[in-house]
Amino acid sequence: MERTGFEPFGEQLVSATDTQAQSRSSKLLLRVGTGVFWTLVAGVVLARAVFFEPGVYDSFGHVASLAKNLLF
Repeated sequence: MERTGFEPFGEQLVSATDTQAQSRSSKLLLRVGTGVFWTLVAGVVLARAVFFEPGVYDSFGHVASLAKNLLF
């Protein structure tokens, strides 16, 4: 076992000469998957912005200030 061919945990290192060219379908699948992921991220952020109710956390602030007044 050569030390240069393995990382400290025993995994074999892949050299630049061992890499294979990606096929056209693999590149297309990667782009489609990335596009779907970022579309879902944008959808979640947009939905959160549209349906956010600003007064939801006001009651927590009220309870926290009441607890602070009682303890200190």
